[in-house]
Amino acid sequence: MTQVPDLDPQPGIHDLGYARLDTDRLHRTGDAEVVYGAGKTPAQVVELLRTLHAAHPDHAVLATRLTPESQALVAAELPDAVVDEIGRTAVLGEPPVARGTVAVVSAGTSDAPVAAEAATTARVFGTGVDLITDVGVAGLHRVMGVRDRLDAADCLIVVAGMEGALPSVVGGLVGVPLVAVPTSVGYGASFGGVAALLAMLNSCAPGVTVVNIDNGFGAGVFAARVARRAAPRVETQARTDR
Repeated sequence: MTQVPDLDPQPGIHDLGYARLDTDRLHRTGDAEVVYGAGKTPAQVVELLRTLHAAHPDHAVLATRLTPESQALVAAELPDAVVDEIGRTAVLGEPPVARGTVAVVSAGTSDAPVAAEAATTARVFGTGVDLITDVGVAGLHRVMGVRDRLDAADCLIVVAGMEGALPSVVGGLVGVPLVAVPTSVGYGASFGGVAALLAMLNSCAPGVTVVNIDNGFGAGVFAARVARRAAPRVETQARTDR
């Protein structure tokens, strides 16, 4: 029988048997690989975070969608990790120096888990975060009261369930790049966030980009990259104008 020779390890890949970590991603994209905790055992989450941190000791690494059991084991085994029970995230290592600002805007308290995930992701991916909570359209005066904060951001993440109207309202108030996040919050006819998703996709406000239902992580990555790119250009222009 012909024996198949062992393949050489791939550069930038750390093979743990059950997962093949992309340790080259930080070099390629500026952002390290993230551990998606859903479907993984608590022990696997701990090992993945520990391995990523060892590969990038000077850079924060992130795990998302952690079960309570995974959160507990991360806190016990990795005492330097910051665990957020609301956002179901864990961060190991210091986030980079912030460039630019992302404002995370949530319609109601029920949207807090998705908003928290988005905020943590944006911080780990290198931006400052201004968290603006409970400004849903049922009380429009609340949105108007924070308009200056919305306009000051380099990118907005607007999180809403129910009928998903908040991103359209915000998109009509300011010209800041905006990513909308529909959440699965709402009564039966919201169809687990589908109503909010369709409303956001059909927004008449220009400049509204939409991610998938409850995808605070994806919104945080997008917004952080926008804000990081915006900040250096503003600083360069300011130096040129002097």
